[in-house]
Amino acid sequence: MRTITTTEELAGFCAEAATHGYVTVDTEFLRERTYYSKLCLIQLAMPGDTDETAVLVDPLAGGLSLEPLYDLFRDTSVVKVFHAARQDLEIFFVDAGVFPEPLFDTQVAAMVCGFGEQVGYETLVRRIAKKPLDKTSRFTDWSRRPLTDAQKIYALADVTHLRVIYEFLAARLEETERSRWVHEELRVLTTPATYIVEPREAWRRVKTRTSSPKFLAVVRELAAFREIYAQDRNIPRNRVYKDDALVELASNKPKNSEELGRARLLLREARRGDIADGILAAVAAGVNCPADDLPRPDRSREKLQVNPALADLLRVLLKAKTESAGVAARLIAPASDLDAIAAGLRDVPALSGWRLEVFGEDALRLCDGRIALAAEGADVRIVPLD
Repeated sequence: MRTITTTEELAGFCAEAATHGYVTVDTEFLRERTYYSKLCLIQLAMPGDTDETAVLVDPLAGGLSLEPLYDLFRDTSVVKVFHAARQDLEIFFVDAGVFPEPLFDTQVAAMVCGFGEQVGYETLVRRIAKKPLDKTSRFTDWSRRPLTDAQKIYALADVTHLRVIYEFLAARLEETERSRWVHEELRVLTTPATYIVEPREAWRRVKTRTSSPKFLAVVRELAAFREIYAQDRNIPRNRVYKDDALVELASNKPKNSEELGRARLLLREARRGDIADGILAAVAAGVNCPADDLPRPDRSREKLQVNPALADLLRVLLKAKTESAGVAARLIAPASDLDAIAAGLRDVPALSGWRLEVFGEDALRLCDGRIALAAEGADVRIVPLD
């Protein structure tokens, strides 16, 4: 179990990896005590059927630069293979503004290949690699050194089995001519906006019971202050104040430290100092928000006139089409999108790209009364009406 601790060693491995068609990648990180993930370990493996072509990279080693790895990420002749890549990619984007290109995500590919919705790595190892997977080290502290042998074995397994899974799924996609589907799905993972949190938009994640624009203006300012404070100090946003405390503050709108001190849900350290000053300033800014700048949540879908019978038929059609194509239904359309189609909306993901081919075209024909659905034993058959 080779562990790389110097830039020179990493450069050597990456140079050799660049001679192959792909490299598998995984990371171990901590995020419980920070805003941004703390990268603790990187696992890499070149093609092969032994552990000799796999390495651990210790980013906590003094003087180690990850630039050789980022050069490999930029090398478009080598496919970079991950499983459930979003959090891994966020780490590399925040650290260096780089995305692996080209990218292959085995979780997305598995959904396209009919392995179910958001299938886990352990399931794919068992079903494709035909190997057991020891997950006992999953929740260990990856920042502590030295790493135990058990931790190293667990970490390496995340990239060694991934080679078999990738080769199987890539071949299946080639056979079924669905590689383009995966490429379309992965675009969002290599888009910077996916990982950039705009403080002024953070309020949209806060659940509230009212949609009053004046109330939401205070929520917006409090959420923006919390986001900026947490980002600047690299601490979890809940360490500043939690959502329930934020909503309480927006409801009570404290004007001074005395009123702030009456907040039931606010942490003690947030009742004084910089956080307290920030809260009072945010509340004041929200209360005094100009009318033309008041936030207004998108409630358009709530007012849709959904045809419930048509929505039910679309659900039946979706089930039939996904079972026939061997694709996870959730990957094509959630229930909310089916309701939107049944209400007459056409600007939904299920009606574009590869989804249009698999489901969307027939969904539109069903809405237009050009096809019907008929039960045929345990199956559903599409009956043309034009």
